[in-house]
Amino acid sequence: MNLFAEIRRLVIESLESLVADGALPSGLDFSAIAVEPPRDPLHGDMATNAAMVLAKPAGKKPRDIAEDLAAKLRANDRVDTADVAGPGFLNLRLNDQVWQALVKDVLTNKDYGRSMLGSGQKVNVEYVSANPTGPLHVGHTRGAVFGDALASLLDFAGYDVTREYYINDGGAQVDVLARSVYLRYLEAHGQDVAFEDGTYPGDYLVPVGEALKEKVGDAFVGQPESVWLVEVREFATEAMMDLIRDDLNSLGVKMDTFFSEKSLYGTGRIESALTALEEKGLIYKGVLEPPKGKVPEDWEPREQTLFKSTEHGDDVDRAVMKSDGSWTYFAPDIAYHYDKVTRGFDQLIDVFGADHGGYVKRMKAAVSALSDARVPLDIKLCQLVKLWKNGEPFKMSKRAGNFVTLRDVVDQVGPDVTRFHMLTRKNDAPLDFDFDKVLEQSKDNPVFYVQYAHARVCSVLRKAREEGIPVSDTDLSAADLSKLAHDAELAVAKKLAEWPRLVEIAAKGHEPHRIAFYLYELASEFHGLWNRGNDDASLRFLQVDDIASSQSKIALIRSVAVVISGGLAILGVKPVTEMR
Repeated sequence: MNLFAEIRRLVIESLESLVADGALPSGLDFSAIAVEPPRDPLHGDMATNAAMVLAKPAGKKPRDIAEDLAAKLRANDRVDTADVAGPGFLNLRLNDQVWQALVKDVLTNKDYGRSMLGSGQKVNVEYVSANPTGPLHVGHTRGAVFGDALASLLDFAGYDVTREYYINDGGAQVDVLARSVYLRYLEAHGQDVAFEDGTYPGDYLVPVGEALKEKVGDAFVGQPESVWLVEVREFATEAMMDLIRDDLNSLGVKMDTFFSEKSLYGTGRIESALTALEEKGLIYKGVLEPPKGKVPEDWEPREQTLFKSTEHGDDVDRAVMKSDGSWTYFAPDIAYHYDKVTRGFDQLIDVFGADHGGYVKRMKAAVSALSDARVPLDIKLCQLVKLWKNGEPFKMSKRAGNFVTLRDVVDQVGPDVTRFHMLTRKNDAPLDFDFDKVLEQSKDNPVFYVQYAHARVCSVLRKAREEGIPVSDTDLSAADLSKLAHDAELAVAKKLAEWPRLVEIAAKGHEPHRIAFYLYELASEFHGLWNRGNDDASLRFLQVDDIASSQSKIALIRSVAVVISGGLAILGVKPVTEMR
């Protein structure tokens, strides 16, 4: 049950009735009409902008439309009051039975909140996609959590989702990796080695060098690079991808597809993508303007092969082939996204680090051109994460050499805390990750506060069973829910009603942080009700010698646990049943 959607349908039906009565003209567009929670809960349970939206096309005053609509809505048995406010907003109050029925719906529908918004549309979510040159760092952690939660959210909203990792194994960085592993290989043979600038000195390559020694013995010792580079590059890349998969697994992230950049080279796939653009008249030979700002000393105008990205919203056209005939970095990215388009996805989502902001417009232009503007590309940028511990910036990882790894973070606080906290800010806002605060047991720690709510519900269920009260979901859904009549109890039910609407809003906006925010608000309503029971015995969940009242109250909080559990699943967090 999406109660907001149902009341919106009631509003539309009432408007259609006004059209039939001649009070409104025919042919009105109702698509912009919304039903949502009012800004001030004191004004009612729901508010609609219907009169404001229709006033101009209907040629009537908003308040006149609102008054007529209010009269229609008051005739419905779910509506207690319909009051016109301000220039023409309409505030509704629903009767208690509506909220009581919603509790039953949550208990009988464990997928409460799941939507068919996506209607099976195919969506590709590409995230992490780190260079295979070392373990994932804390910046990758945020992108991994965000991308994974977004994929789960879209799945919950009815989309057919593919989680994808793009392996950047086609550039010069994998040659640097191979040379770094070769040094560790020589070290494994007892030689003293020096890591020059541009190589990777992290200890994580020590076991890779040892594994290479075990595989090839001394076959590469003293040999020129031409002998060993290709084989060592492949060996090292696969070793790094195994490490990255382990890192992702420690965070609970599993990909559906790993796509290799290297597979685009020498296979005609880059050429095919550019041919597709050329056939649309979007490829030409030209000279780009010098970069804005301070021009590099070595810059000089050169004729290159360019993509007319400005015809699809970019600021400047972009080079796809250099004057020497080699591909630019942009060319394989175009080919990769062309592959996504040809795989039949209806939407593409890329999750990038904050340092890729300059890549957004050109990539969107490429997808728009390749798909004839049929396939939208949304690029979400994840801002930096600042780590703190004991009031000071968290120091770098010795193992990695120059950064804090994903595994460092997970080993410190666990995957659930890591994931939830990474979603307590919108992706494009900087995030402070304080190791002390994320483990703090207080209301100020969102992950604790939400988990504590779920654990408290579980503790009530255990105590009820000890008292011999039947509390299976079947028993609770059959309880006399008319006993839920206190404003504090109904406030919890009203917050539960927002869940299906919130899921769709978050899915449409590609904003999984909204799920974390909602769960905190729901937990706050629950804890508030719990605390009120300390002063008002009638609000306590276990009522002595009154099984019926106990079951109705437990039905309400069990519904809270169902929604919290479902929301945490979207975030990739396991709900706890007790807290020590």
